[in-house]
Amino acid sequence: MNEAPMIVNDFISYMETIKGKSRNTTKEYYFDLRMFLRFYKLHKNLVDSQMEFDHIDVKDITIEHIKSVTLSDLYSYMSFVSRERDNNASSRARKVASLKSFFNYLTNKAKLLDYNPTSELESPKIMKRLPKYLNIEESKKLLSAVEGDHKERDYAIITLFLNCGLRLSELVNININKIKNDTLTVIGKGDKERTIYLNNACKKAIQAYLKVRPVNNVKDKNALFLSERKQRISNKTVQYIVKKYIKSAGLDPERYSTHKLRHTAATLMYKHGKVDIRALQEILGHESISTTEIYTHIDNEQLKKAVDSNPLANIDDDV
Repeated sequence: MNEAPMIVNDFISYMETIKGKSRNTTKEYYFDLRMFLRFYKLHKNLVDSQMEFDHIDVKDITIEHIKSVTLSDLYSYMSFVSRERDNNASSRARKVASLKSFFNYLTNKAKLLDYNPTSELESPKIMKRLPKYLNIEESKKLLSAVEGDHKERDYAIITLFLNCGLRLSELVNININKIKNDTLTVIGKGDKERTIYLNNACKKAIQAYLKVRPVNNVKDKNALFLSERKQRISNKTVQYIVKKYIKSAGLDPERYSTHKLRHTAATLMYKHGKVDIRALQEILGHESISTTEIYTHIDNEQLKKAVDSNPLANIDDDV
């Protein structure tokens, strides 16, 4: 965070230590605010208009600069990220959230501002899209596609994704000492611990992998999943593994990813396991029930069945 002014670094520290936001979340705040401050300098003619945007230094930004920000500046910035940076509604909404958090901190916590220009800043509307997921047959095809020198490890990775609905970061950071009988403890968003219950498929897959998992010269002895270098597997490697088997299974690698496997687990649990939405919220580690509600979508076949099951469905027209 050495490219940011002290005022931004203070905010990042506050979000991390006091609000308990994860490292990944605070990085996003940092990048969003750095982009806004670069735009601010360009917009206010504080730098040469020909300067390459990503090279604009913002370390000299002071609280006096921040105090001069208006609602009009903020809307100009949103127009800029849409037009010049090709940000979609979801990305713009995140940038609005970052700005609101920053200016709320400066106004209400640091007491450095008398007026918060983001109080009237509206967030772009995001169309809720149904999450993409694999059906049961496609999930089986994906598992059947696993082969090669690391097949036990890779099979366990995909099995955990499909059965437990883990986030990528949660899977990568699984520690062996956090697996107890049929439970697994993971660290979710905001460094919150939660317990995952392992079904038979997960337990068998983990046991099979542990039989062949390297033991000698392992750099992180507690890491469950190891790379070829015998260190904790990286996010990038897991993403590569998943994409590889999605292709091998004859599925579309542009359509499916590690996160779509999380969607798959959630959707299959809700659709076929009749899991209560509150239980699903707990399993997935969602802070808000509204996030979980995207998994409660119902397909056309279910809608047809619902109408057909109406007790009046078969009564003759002439009755």
